[in-house]
Amino acid sequence: MKKFLLPLLLLLASPALACGPDTDCMIGDRSYRIAMPQGYDGATPVGTLVWTHGYRGTAAGAMRNGSLRKMVSDAGLALIAVQGVNGSWDLPYGPRTFTSTGAAEFAYFDAVIDDAADRFAIDRQRVVAGGFSAGGMMVWNLACSHPEKFAGFIPMSGTYWLKPPDSCAAPVSSIVHIHGDADPTVPLTGRPIRETKQGKVVEAVSSYAKFGKFGALNSSKTGTLDCQNRRNAKGKILEFCLFRGGHSFRTEHLRYGIKRLRAAGQI
Repeated sequence: MKKFLLPLLLLLASPALACGPDTDCMIGDRSYRIAMPQGYDGATPVGTLVWTHGYRGTAAGAMRNGSLRKMVSDAGLALIAVQGVNGSWDLPYGPRTFTSTGAAEFAYFDAVIDDAADRFAIDRQRVVAGGFSAGGMMVWNLACSHPEKFAGFIPMSGTYWLKPPDSCAAPVSSIVHIHGDADPTVPLTGRPIRETKQGKVVEAVSSYAKFGKFGALNSSKTGTLDCQNRRNAKGKILEFCLFRGGHSFRTEHLRYGIKRLRAAGQI
């Protein structure tokens, strides 16, 4: 019996069965993938970017994006790629989810962070949520309705369905929103889709500015981004940045968002 026990234990402990960038981390019937920064020592707690894919995207697809992986690693962060159900997110006022409160997705993100912190040395105080397109919509909903587990948010080319929530939950967080000025898929002014519509981006930003008591606007230009910047009395930042172009994800823009949150002391 003993001669079979050791091979079995080695099999159970083998890297092939451990979750990571190429293997799903299972939590119930949902999953995510994770990549630690290059050179990670296995013990020192690290900050984390929780990346939320666009419509019909996958966590596996995000992990295959070498530019994304390298940029996040160079920033000294772990990358968690979350996985929507059938490539979609259960969002309030969305197509086929119009009456949703988003509670199921919020619980999923909680479970992902808890599970990743149990398996890896994740610094829970430096977890940032970022996402593109439908993923950016998910990030806006997390920022307003479920901010307590995140140090900041980087929604890209996404906004609320229909309208911003009537009020947001505390604590006030830092947000860097990035969007193409000629985006036809998620236009700045919104567009109808089936029984609902995409909301106006400026309404999402202005609503959060009011909630967080952010101050006067300042303008800045960095690379291809033209930004409007606000700060509140607690040092949180709210930035709305535009680039010339349509519905596209650029690693350099996500790098800017991470840099700004780091400069504000969030990560």
